[in-house]
Amino acid sequence: MQISQAIHPEQSGHAALGFPNNAYRGRFAPSPSGPLHFGSLVAALASYLDAKAQNGQWLVRMEDIDTPRVVPGAADAILTTLDAYGLHWDGPVVYQSQRHDLYQDVLASLISSNVVYACTCTRKQIKARGGYYDNHCRAANHNFDNNALRLKQNYPVVEFHDGLQGKVQIPDTIAQEDYIIKRRDGLFAYQLVVVVDDHEQGITHVVRGADLLEPTARQLSLFKQLAYPTPLFTHVPLAVANPGFKLSKQNHAPAIDNQNPLPALIAALEFLGFNPPKLQFDTIEALLNWAISNYQLTKLPNNKEIQVIQQSEAHYQFIPL
Repeated sequence: MQISQAIHPEQSGHAALGFPNNAYRGRFAPSPSGPLHFGSLVAALASYLDAKAQNGQWLVRMEDIDTPRVVPGAADAILTTLDAYGLHWDGPVVYQSQRHDLYQDVLASLISSNVVYACTCTRKQIKARGGYYDNHCRAANHNFDNNALRLKQNYPVVEFHDGLQGKVQIPDTIAQEDYIIKRRDGLFAYQLVVVVDDHEQGITHVVRGADLLEPTARQLSLFKQLAYPTPLFTHVPLAVANPGFKLSKQNHAPAIDNQNPLPALIAALEFLGFNPPKLQFDTIEALLNWAISNYQLTKLPNNKEIQVIQQSEAHYQFIPL
């Protein structure tokens, strides 16, 4: 079975979860592996503006399920930065690390449906067989203990419609792959928890960086597998230091300045295609209100990547790639 586009949330039954069908619920879901940098500011700002321009709610979720990557104090630092930049969230912050019972219940349901199996393949073995997992262990009946758990891919997504990128095609090798939903180290995999979280929080719109285009296909397939309503997905250009190398905490991208947020906020708006009159705003609230009133999704750049060259605190150069 193939899914050619995301299901529209108004047709997807969000009201059954207790959320009105006409209510926009977006989210920003950072990983607390370090402070916010310019690239994460762009993603946060894009999702915030898309929500607020449609009178929606904007939630914050800490994706701290990968505990070895979590930096102590980073979650609080991220929230402090969002607040300093005027990006005030609605409702309580959700932490994945506090939701293991929820994920385990969903995993147990999938196991009882006979769509999960244990896999003993190492990355080296998969690489030797061509670099993509070929469903090698699907019929092997390995013990679930101390092995990775994979989901049988019954709903491969070979293409979908993105709110900004348009038609997105997915390579068959990725679309058909049985992917991991629980790692051999016992941690739940991102693909499982992000879908469960979006469903449980009633998320109707996901706006994030274009580096997550391919994982979206797997998430769409899991929404279908679990019979969950499907959000609309929009992927904005990824801020990169050089082509193919995104600004990230792992690449030591510098933290943005909490004490003087206006320059970086103006630069993030320019990255997203806005042209704010720089001398008109002396507060971040005024700047954000201007951005919300002038926001149109169709006017955002639809590049996959934009190179960022920071020349000074207040001057950035952007090169579409």
